[in-house]
Amino acid sequence: MPGLEDAAARIEAHFAAILRELPDQAVTRAMIHATTGGKRLRGFLVLESAALHDVAPERAIWPATAIEALHAYSLVHDDLPCMDDDAIRRGQPTVHVKWDEATAVLAGDALQALAFELTAHPDCGPAQVRAELALTLARASGAAGMVMGQALDIAAQTAQAPLTLDQITALQAGKTGALIEWAACAGARLAGDDPARLRDYAAALGLAFQIADDILDVEGDADKAGKRLQKDEQAGKATFVSLLGLDGARARANELVTTACDALACYGDRADPLRAAARFAISRDS
Repeated sequence: MPGLEDAAARIEAHFAAILRELPDQAVTRAMIHATTGGKRLRGFLVLESAALHDVAPERAIWPATAIEALHAYSLVHDDLPCMDDDAIRRGQPTVHVKWDEATAVLAGDALQALAFELTAHPDCGPAQVRAELALTLARASGAAGMVMGQALDIAAQTAQAPLTLDQITALQAGKTGALIEWAACAGARLAGDDPARLRDYAAALGLAFQIADDILDVEGDADKAGKRLQKDEQAGKATFVSLLGLDGARARANELVTTACDALACYGDRADPLRAAARFAISRDS
């Protein structure tokens, strides 16, 4: 997707500059490992929403890297044996496999802390803006957002009845959608503007992204995805695909992308990179 590779390279470089200041210990090396690779879609959303609001790139790179640090932490912990117990992530051994469980827990903890350190960095902008970014990131990542979605997902694995479509939608709005929403709204917050339109865009994008993940879990290529697939079916979990079927899931994802793009009408052609991101979310192969 145009711009995504450039955004990923900028975020990689920023990570490198930050992490090389830390002591050369196993936990630091694990953090570097966990933040290497990936699509960087969330960071891209921060950078593009910032550009949409005429926020300088040197300010936007801080929250862009922050959301990728927080996302990396969530993956490190999600891969642990007590959670999804995955051995491969982004085509590489997961942190607890390459090191050990204790190092994985600590690396995840450190990445979560780093995310808030980056949103609070003076180069990110005025104090009020930094406080708003940190507050909203805490809400998006905690018990009102991503963590609650993960908790509901774990509970669903042992529930007597499979989740309904409405329940899965609510679960994924936290597990996947909350961080995507924060990323898309970050540009408006950096500029001190109302993020309402971007919130509508992100809500549709986040759900479309998860439906695409469910489709990939069924018919994707594990080598391209860089992770284990068919997990949901093996676990007997209800998904958008199991409830809607492949064709129904694809149709719903396409409807959501249209909704996401329509929400950006007020921005005109300047929002084309964000529209491209929505289309990319359901056309990717990893």
